[in-house]
Amino acid sequence: MPITVKALQKSGPEQPFRVAAIERRDPRADDVVIDIKAAGICHSDIHTIRNEWGEAHFPLTVGHEIAGVVSAVGSDVTEWKVGDRVGVGCMVDSCGTCEECRADQEQNCLNGNVGTYNAEDVDGTITQGGYAEKVVVNERFVLRIPDAIEFDAAAPLLCAGITTYAPLRRWGAGETVDGRAKRVAVLGLGGLGHMGVQLAAAMGAEVTVLSRSLRKEQDALALGATRVLATTEENFFREHRGEFDLILNTISASIDVDRYLRLLTPRGVMAVVGLPPEKQPVGFGSLIGGNKVLAGSNIGGIAETQEMLDFCAEHGIVAKIEVIGVDEADAAYDRVVAGEVHFRAVIDTATFADAVAE
Repeated sequence: MPITVKALQKSGPEQPFRVAAIERRDPRADDVVIDIKAAGICHSDIHTIRNEWGEAHFPLTVGHEIAGVVSAVGSDVTEWKVGDRVGVGCMVDSCGTCEECRADQEQNCLNGNVGTYNAEDVDGTITQGGYAEKVVVNERFVLRIPDAIEFDAAAPLLCAGITTYAPLRRWGAGETVDGRAKRVAVLGLGGLGHMGVQLAAAMGAEVTVLSRSLRKEQDALALGATRVLATTEENFFREHRGEFDLILNTISASIDVDRYLRLLTPRGVMAVVGLPPEKQPVGFGSLIGGNKVLAGSNIGGIAETQEMLDFCAEHGIVAKIEVIGVDEADAAYDRVVAGEVHFRAVIDTATFADAVAE
């Protein structure tokens, strides 16, 4: 039988959130049912539900930073049991057989992975995300949350954590260059950037935060950065030319990409994880000169996401959060866009108990 749960839903991009009753599919033999304890608010949720990345499927429940407890398992499930502390990130299914899936890169599934929300599920319905009481997920896309990490602090790791961990690992943030630590610049200190700083520092990099001002300097230093530079200072791009081995670009707004590429050392890398709605121009000369690399990175596979969670537990890394109730989601969206959330907003799903579904 399908499972009916309370969820936060929007009926259109300009409509407020409302508490609605939605159906989760009848659990299959390889499914896991999860009681959601916390759901992080990701900027991707906002882009999606405001139609900034194309037309969304309304009515829609978003949320792909999900932490909770297993409440039921299908008859074929062997890896999970009732009571396990688990999480769900940006995917809930993939073909499992293509070259990318076999390489533990399900996010790049050649047949198309199934997003946690706003995607066509295996039964033809549109997936509904984690701003809800429960979720039903294929067992292959469930992750173990270490005991050392609380649910609310763990939730953002399922997107913000892996989104920044994967490119830092891929481009060797923890490696040395001529006997020195790699110089990593994190561009932007928001929901993604604050994770990038912590992870890069834990990997052993020398971390600099690049921001428009020094307003968040104390936050950045507390997270593990060695310094903060204001990009609006006069002659900034001239004075810091060729200084960084790796730039992690977390900005979801337009920037002068060419100017930032000039901050890289020869063979340096800018890894882009922020996705502005507008196209970003770049001159090839900025890449050819110095043999530089401009790379994109899209979350990570399930195995790497588990690796990230375990790394965070080992190094005491968690998302810095503000916990909100289900009635505060609209205001939280506005605050996220305004850069006022410190640093991730997380919905306490226990507050659904007092909400009445429309």
